[in-house]
Parts: sequence; C-alpha cells; structure tokens
Amino acid sequence: MAKKRTQSSDALIVSPGPTANQVIDASGKCLTVPEDWSLLPPGDAGLTRRVKAAGPTWTVKEKRGRRTFSKGVWAATKQIESARATLDQERSTEAYAKRRVRDVERREKKQQEYVEDFESAVSQFLAFDATYQAMAAKLAKLVTEHATPVGSGTVARTERIPIERRAESAVIAWMRHQTTAYDDMVIPRVKGKRREVRRMLAEQSRKILVAYRQGKPVDPKACPLYLALNRTEE
Repeated sequence: MAKKRTQSSDALIVSPGPTANQVIDASGKCLTVPEDWSLLPPGDAGLTRRVKAAGPTWTVKEKRGRRTFSKGVWAATKQIESARATLDQERSTEAYAKRRVRDVERREKKQQEYVEDFESAVSQFLAFDATYQAMAAKLAKLVTEHATPVGSGTVARTERIPIERRAESAVIAWMRHQTTAYDDMVIPRVKGKRREVRRMLAEQSRKILVAYRQGKPVDPKACPLYLALNRTEE
C-alpha cells in the first residue's frame, strides 16, 4: 500500500484563513502566522524561489471553481528581505540585463511559433470547403487571437492535451460565446447543468461547421457563424 503523502512543516501549502494573519492547512487546522513573518505577494517567481529555498514558508493558494490562484508566500521577514537584497544586487549587473534581453527574445520567438502552429491547427480542424476558405482564414485568425495570448487561461495555453484538441476546443468555445446566447443564459445552479448546456451548444456549433465543410449554401441572414464573422468587421 502506498504511503500517504504529508506536507513538510518547512513548506506548507495553505489556504486563506478567517483573518488576514491566519491560514488553513491541509487538515483544516487554523494556523496563526508568526509575528516576525511577512506575506510576499505573487508576481516575482525568482524572488519566490529564493525565499522558499532559504527557510520555512507557507504558500497560500485559493481555489475558485476549478482554478487555483496564488495569494503569496508567508515567510520570515528577514528571510524575504535577505533574498530580495541578494536578488536585487544580481539583477543590477550588465550580465543579468543581457540575459534578460535574450530570455525575452527567446520567449517572443517561441510564442510567435506557437501562434502560427495553433492557427494552422485551427484551420485543419475547420477544414472548410474551398467555397468558404476566406471565412475559414478569418475564423482561424479570430480564434487564435483570442486563445493564444500568454496568461489568457484558455485551453490553448495548456500542454496537457494535443494541439489538435486544443484547437478544436478553442473553436467551440469561441462559437459558444459568439454564435449562441450562452453569455445571457440563466443556468440553474445545479451540478452538471452548465456542462450539459455547453455540450448542447457544442453540438449546435459542430452542425454549423458541417455545412461549411461540405460547401453547402448558407443563409447570410440566418447563419449565426456568418453573422458573427461579419460583426467583427463593424
């Protein structure tokens, strides 16, 4: 039988407590933050790593729905100040500045390559008939622009599934918001109901795509996809 994993007392993962200086550990116990500790806000990954490596920390994470948000790291004030001073000194050097420029250029190149690959994957998923190639190109661009920005939190930013599935999910999500009344729907707060509605709307979107793939005539005044694409030109 596998042993149950437990949190190290030196690196706890906690959730926000009832007051500003309290947190809740994995067992549900309320802990009071030591008086000589401070909360390091999220946002500087380099500093956070240094602080965590320097001594005991409590990492605060808050779950909202299916997403988890970082609320910062509690650690000894001296521990944070020492790590920050060391890091500030390193970052003030010319070598660090040059490395930062190279890192930014590398990330931008990687992002641009991903955007191109994703747009291609979207186009392949759409597979519109030659009659509607211009619409396919426009739709692929719109979906890609919405789904690929860094930090967007969309399915396109996850690497857990193949890019082909990401592209498909991104198209269906874009159509759900642009070609249906989903955003204005009042959905009962019943477990599974929102998922059920999304499945229903996804099927509607897939049926719309079939007509374009087969090159069938569409009514410009009635097709929700045609209307949505025209709205983006206004």
